[in-house]
Amino acid sequence: MAGTAFASPPSAQLEHAYAACRGIARASAKNFYYSFLVLPRRKRNALCAVYAFMRLADDISDDALLTPQERYAKLETWSEQARRAFGGEPTDDAVLVALADAQRRFQIPPELFNKLAQGTAMDLQYPFQPGEESPFAPYETFEELYQYCYHVASVVGLVCIHIFGYRDPAAEPLAEKCGIAFQLTNILRDVKEDAAMGRVYFPRQDVQRFSISPATLTSAHLRNGFQPSSLRPLLEFEAQRAREFYRAGAELLPLIDADSRPALWVLIEIYRRLLEKMAQRNYDVFSERISLSTAEKLGLLSRGLLRRLAR
Repeated sequence: MAGTAFASPPSAQLEHAYAACRGIARASAKNFYYSFLVLPRRKRNALCAVYAFMRLADDISDDALLTPQERYAKLETWSEQARRAFGGEPTDDAVLVALADAQRRFQIPPELFNKLAQGTAMDLQYPFQPGEESPFAPYETFEELYQYCYHVASVVGLVCIHIFGYRDPAAEPLAEKCGIAFQLTNILRDVKEDAAMGRVYFPRQDVQRFSISPATLTSAHLRNGFQPSSLRPLLEFEAQRAREFYRAGAELLPLIDADSRPALWVLIEIYRRLLEKMAQRNYDVFSERISLSTAEKLGLLSRGLLRRLAR
């Protein structure tokens, strides 16, 4: 509530909480963590807290030992605990201690975190099981898929720019578009793994445009005589769509605080190059999982550090 005075946790507890979040980010954020490293410490800490919150929400959503209803309930509990922490209620959870501090420090709208949790729950809507004949997600059009991408990725971008710092409200729709680009890149890269779990995110309209049979993407078909070239036109079409959203990145960079631009540049470059590596391999995302090497990421990190030093 407005005017409420919050008692900050002891500095030792807060440092321990942020250290726990940095550990989670370092272990799991394969792409994001490299961009975190070129941020000032207070902003790096805040992003690690946000990532840790998302990681734990994702873990709940993906817990195969729980029924979908149990996962929904745990996600709601996790969101409620965060809301209470934002309201000043004491907590012993290290992630929430750090997250509440970051939320107050950078004035991040609390409802964005609720949207983050809702985004992780969207995958629980799928009625499909591995091996079924039609593993498609319930997205008829790209506009419907856009809403999914918004909740699982664009909201992350909106949280991030509050930490990066911006004054021009034009940054918000640009951050939203960057999130769409990142999520489309993830969808393209993970087609094989997602189909094996009974999830295919491409809109049905796009699949029909290229006369692709739903059976092509069943887990059984992927194991037996699958020809990657059969999906290449569809993947190329979706990649071009992602490239259009990446254009927002160039417009967003000058709108955020100067000390955060190198981090955003590194993040955009990592994802953009991941997309282009898929294109170089003719969109064969089935033979092996496509990723940037550690050397490639370190090269981008070095360039990001130089950008920061050159400010």
